[in-house]
Amino acid sequence: MDTPFHPDDLALHLICARAVPFIDSETLCDRTGREALFRKERCFILYMSDGGLTSPAQERLVSLTSREALIWLNEQGEEVGTFWD
Repeated sequence: MDTPFHPDDLALHLICARAVPFIDSETLCDRTGREALFRKERCFILYMSDGGLTSPAQERLVSLTSREALIWLNEQGEEVGTFWD
């Protein structure tokens, strides 16, 4: 039996957003990247942007398991931004 479509099935809910300071390897300038964790019905999605203002920004979307989402939420200090690797 087909389940009826519900608009909330497509909804993304923002769990957490943060700014990630880093040094640009090309220009050696201080930059600020952006990361945001979203929850969809059965998964987590991590949005990452390098915060490029003068050049096209590099952006990524990564699907995360519940365990990976918890690891991302608990990153501290030098660990922040490790999902770019």
